Amino acid sequence: MAIYGKKLCEIPQVVVEDIRFRLSDIQSDNPLISIVVIAYNEECRLTSCLWSLADMQLSYPVEIIGVNNNSADKTEDIYKSLGVQYYNEMRQSPGYARKCGLDHARGKFYFCIDADTIYPKNYVDLMMKELLKPNVSCISAFWSFYPDENHSRFGLFFFEMIRDMFLFVQHFKRPELCVRGMVFAFNADYARQVTIRTDIRRGEDGSLALSLKPFGKIAFLYNRKARPVTGYGTLGSQSLWQSFVEHVKVQGKGLSRIFYKKDHYEDSDDNLVKRG
Repeated sequence: MAIYGKKLCEIPQVVVEDIRFRLSDIQSDNPLISIVVIAYNEECRLTSCLWSLADMQLSYPVEIIGVNNNSADKTEDIYKSLGVQYYNEMRQSPGYARKCGLDHARGKFYFCIDADTIYPKNYVDLMMKELLKPNVSCISAFWSFYPDENHSRFGLFFFEMIRDMFLFVQHFKRPELCVRGMVFAFNADYARQVTIRTDIRRGEDGSLALSLKPFGKIAFLYNRKARPVTGYGTLGSQSLWQSFVEHVKVQGKGLSRIFYKKDHYEDSDDNLVKRG
């Protein structure tokens, strides 16, 4: 049944118990992979994300842990009800949430999972196939959006096709700019030797990927079988045409950047977290 967008109390108990059982069944005491689900006010979407993880076809031992990033809703209750070990990170930002996950992860490899996203069955295995290759420090992938009243399936197909073409060209010189946290996995041992930035509002994923480049390249997976489906946090609630125009304006500024590499970025003032 479709459970995306539903609160836990709206989902039949038999479905909840099934998800809980299957999540427990795939947990390992000696994980190679830590699958870390970060969530901020996601009581309507976290259950469907965990359902997709419970449905994974896995060839490697994994642990699934959660990070409740200072939620004001019943996000924490979902972790409890589904039997997922979780940690409360009261400092607000994806950077703090991902760092909290890394601090508690036991696996050699760390998979970033966003609570508003549903992952395909072969996602972890396909990502690991590339991540295990020599001279690879981290990997990212493409993603799709849910169709809704503002974003038709037909329109999204063309939007994503154009976006994917741009990201493909950009990744040759600026792979770190193509990384998104919802589709990001890396060698945890390497990550512990660098810094997950907590002083910026966005871009902590790309910044981490850039920091990992001395350990190996940033790889990309283009297989559609590894393509998650997510909400509109990276697209916006406006119409698809408005989203497209806005993205063209943003990406059109400094377009020449795709032709040369960079090992350092200056942060704009509006992206810096103001410290009290």
